[in-house]
Amino acid sequence: MGGIVVIGGGTGSFTVLKGLKRYTNNLTAVVSMFDSGGSTGILRDELGHLPPGDVRRCILALAPEDTHTDVLRDLMSFRFENGKGLSGHSLGNLLLTALKEITKDEVLAIERLSQLLGLKGRVLPVTIDNSHLCAVMENGTIVRGETNIDIPDHDPNLKITKLFVDPPAHALIDAIDALKNADKIVIGPGDLYTSIIPNFLVKGIPEAIKESKAKKIYICNVMTKYGETNDYKASTFLKEIEKYLGEKSVDVMICNTELGEETLLKKYSEEKAYPVEIDVENLSHVQLIADDFLNKAEIIRHDSMKLAKTIMNL
Repeated sequence: MGGIVVIGGGTGSFTVLKGLKRYTNNLTAVVSMFDSGGSTGILRDELGHLPPGDVRRCILALAPEDTHTDVLRDLMSFRFENGKGLSGHSLGNLLLTALKEITKDEVLAIERLSQLLGLKGRVLPVTIDNSHLCAVMENGTIVRGETNIDIPDHDPNLKITKLFVDPPAHALIDAIDALKNADKIVIGPGDLYTSIIPNFLVKGIPEAIKESKAKKIYICNVMTKYGETNDYKASTFLKEIEKYLGEKSVDVMICNTELGEETLLKKYSEEKAYPVEIDVENLSHVQLIADDFLNKAEIIRHDSMKLAKTIMNL
């Protein structure tokens, strides 16, 4: 089967997949399923469904960009801004929720929507168990819920010492098979503790990655995140991932060297977010690719095509 598996969630997976689909259809997104905020959180609380937000983003990333699917893609991206009951809801989230109600099956609902859009690849939830992400802080307190970890109302200077999911979650068999049979596994980019590592907390996922003969590629974040990865260097991100996958489990690490516009960096520094320092001396056990991977825009993000070209050339 082979192909490329991108594991993560959120905007990071969207960016990588959007670039890679230009080169291959043999793509699989394995998506974190622990979101607890916004439209996703409301649908989860009210209907007991798995959070659809990250799945929706990955479906959009892999949808072909042509006149036949433009309307559907626009609808999937649309978010209601008014209305007492609909305000804040993404139509794509509602579509996935409706399909789950019809099919009574999370995976089948995703497949149906993927078929409708003619996806260049497939999207798989990492698990279909309804579990919640929890973080143990260095003072011993436990923060429950991905959104509460992501946007902390606790002391943002407290470090996360451990993550777990409650109740324990087991991986989807198709996700395990995709990882085991992949030619390349791309990890990240994305929030370390709320998008990437949660996938490794699902029973069967770390084992599948370790067993796989694929080239393992980690895309490091461009910026630190206040309240989550304060003052982290590139090697810190890698060490946290290696806690779950084992030492020297990553073959290639992609890091950004471009700092972006000074006015843009000032905006981020006001939010106490800073460019991730590439401490080369602590990264000797991986193949390090350090280059300008930025998308020159008003928000600091990776450029999807720059990442895709690098990954395909490995």
